[in-house]
Amino acid sequence: MSAKLPVIAIVIFVLALLASGIFYTVDEREKAIVFKFGEIIRADDKPGLHTKVPFINNVRYFDARVQTMDSDPEQYLTIKKKGLIVDSFVKWRIIDPTLYFVTVAGQIGSANQRLRQLTNDGLRTEFGKRTVNDVISGDRHLIMKIVQKSMNEDAKKYGIEVIDVRLKRVDLVPEISQSVYDRMEAERGRVAKELRARGAEAAERLRADADRESQIIIAEAERDAQKKRGEGDAEATRIYAKAYTQDVEFFSFYRSLAAYKNTFSNKDAIMVIEPDSEFFKYFKKPVN
Repeated sequence: MSAKLPVIAIVIFVLALLASGIFYTVDEREKAIVFKFGEIIRADDKPGLHTKVPFINNVRYFDARVQTMDSDPEQYLTIKKKGLIVDSFVKWRIIDPTLYFVTVAGQIGSANQRLRQLTNDGLRTEFGKRTVNDVISGDRHLIMKIVQKSMNEDAKKYGIEVIDVRLKRVDLVPEISQSVYDRMEAERGRVAKELRARGAEAAERLRADADRESQIIIAEAERDAQKKRGEGDAEATRIYAKAYTQDVEFFSFYRSLAAYKNTFSNKDAIMVIEPDSEFFKYFKKPVN
């Protein structure tokens, strides 16, 4: 019994080896090509378990998931010969593994190189039809759509489908950027000066209006004050006149007292006057 164990083990090993050579699986994320002595015999296997002839057939697998080709920033010229630095990427996948293997040897790097050239050609053509403003403001989405459609037609000969083309960044070249910034700065400076000038003009107009209004108000107030003072003086004069007519002697005495008060209020004052002057009337003759 023990002598048969090595033989059984060898048989099991051979069977396992044959099984591994007969069966192979295709994952849902892969595409497979079956060769016979280096010649492609089929490339349409569905995901699942399949068989092949050991030592005669061999299988190569290719990633069927969406791939990304990220281009280095490139410079393109617009219709007015203005340089733009463009950073882009492309999404693609394998749709025909046979063409993919024949044209680019099944190498992702080779496929990316072909797609990079197609991207450059498509973007150069579309940018050359437009101005900087068109590219930056309005036609960016349209450019991506046109380039994607054109690339997809050309990429079919490599067994590739181009799903999407995206522009990550579109910048002016440094020297143009600086001139644009300088022009923008000058324009903003001009607008700022214009706004300051308008503000100063408005301020002066407001100050002039305020000064005019204040002068009008002061003049009207002075007019009203003069009017009131005139009316007051007239009323005082009327009252004085009425009082004077009622008692002339008393009124004269009252006025003389007021004159004495005003005259003798200053102790340092000196008067040069005749002693028998009318001014001293009530000093000499008392009021009856």
